[in-house]
Amino acid sequence: MPDNNGRHTLRMGINISLCKSNTAPRGFSIFGGFCETTILDQNFSFTIFSTAAALPATWDTIAEENAFLKRNYLCVLEKSAPENMECHFVGLLKDGKLCGIALVQYINLSRVNTFVEEKKSFCLKDYIFRQFSSHILVIGNNTLTGQNAYLLTDAIPETAALSLLQRSLQHIARDYRKKCVYMHVLAIKDFNREELPDFKAAGFKGYYQFCTQPNMIFSIKENWGSIEDYLADLNTKYRTQYNRARKKAEGIEKRKLTLENIREQQDRIHELYLTVAGNASFNTFHLPKDHFEAFKEHLKDDFLFYGYFLDGKLVGFNTLIKNGPDMDTYFLGYDDAIQKEKMLYLNMLYDMVSYAIKKGFKQVVFARSAMEIKSSVGAKAEEVYGMIKHTNPLLNAFMSKLFPYFDPKVEWKERSPFK
Repeated sequence: MPDNNGRHTLRMGINISLCKSNTAPRGFSIFGGFCETTILDQNFSFTIFSTAAALPATWDTIAEENAFLKRNYLCVLEKSAPENMECHFVGLLKDGKLCGIALVQYINLSRVNTFVEEKKSFCLKDYIFRQFSSHILVIGNNTLTGQNAYLLTDAIPETAALSLLQRSLQHIARDYRKKCVYMHVLAIKDFNREELPDFKAAGFKGYYQFCTQPNMIFSIKENWGSIEDYLADLNTKYRTQYNRARKKAEGIEKRKLTLENIREQQDRIHELYLTVAGNASFNTFHLPKDHFEAFKEHLKDDFLFYGYFLDGKLVGFNTLIKNGPDMDTYFLGYDDAIQKEKMLYLNMLYDMVSYAIKKGFKQVVFARSAMEIKSSVGAKAEEVYGMIKHTNPLLNAFMSKLFPYFDPKVEWKERSPFK
């Protein structure tokens, strides 16, 4: 209920119950599978679903505007998730009716080589990180950049929903403790500056606010109908860069791969993916070998896989996911030597831009990493924020100093390719 300042306060802790298939507390609908429902007051509650297959049909009604929260995507993500990641699905309810949806992920960083560049010998930073910060519970999707954490209907205020999500995070952490898995860090990722007041009003006390590498967004102008229109708007320097990259790529054949093609090339695809992942300064997961096969099988035409071949051999690939008016770039891989010789990565970016313009998308979400080269093709940096809290109060008191120590710094220069 709203208080005198218009904020929404929730009376907590009235009841916690478990429900299976055809049993539930009075007044709650059953959505199938195993779920856990926590009643927070007479109006609001949250339900934690054990699997994506158990999500209710009404889930997709709310997820309509974001493909990354739809049941189909969540099912394939769950099936092909990295070995160190587990997914949980939270439904927010008002009077027993679904009014919000969210994704929560548990990430075990002790199972990956996190600080790649510093792992050649004993790394104090890596040792400290594994001992005190490797078990993370996050509201959001660690495989993507951007606000893919939750969606709400008008039936629930934003601050009330965030308060529910914070409680659900704590509840999931307690469930892990019962299995002797103790969370070091609770977090929520990738929201915009405008949303910060909602988090404060929702009671996210003790959380450290941070801003890391930006999300690179390429916006497509209304007057662009083809790649030629895009090129006409580039200044001379960057039009020359485009022509040089295309000339360098002579001999490279680009193919759209089918599900069967992906299966046939699975080992090579994984090798190329690991080449790129191994060059990253900070890793939180590695995709399983059958990840792309599973995505193509379930998402079908909404998941695009392009292979780049030289003399008949796969030397690179990129992947795209259609998300309404947006086209999201996904993971890629390449042969390091060929990438340098043929300017393969830059050519991939131009191919993505060309495809998005041709198909009438509004923007390309290039995500994090390689900000300068993405900027050189016209992408703009969009700051995204996160909040993080260590479960050890002493360590949490020093989070403002600890987080910058572990967060890899990337220096880059923004480019302005347009006239």
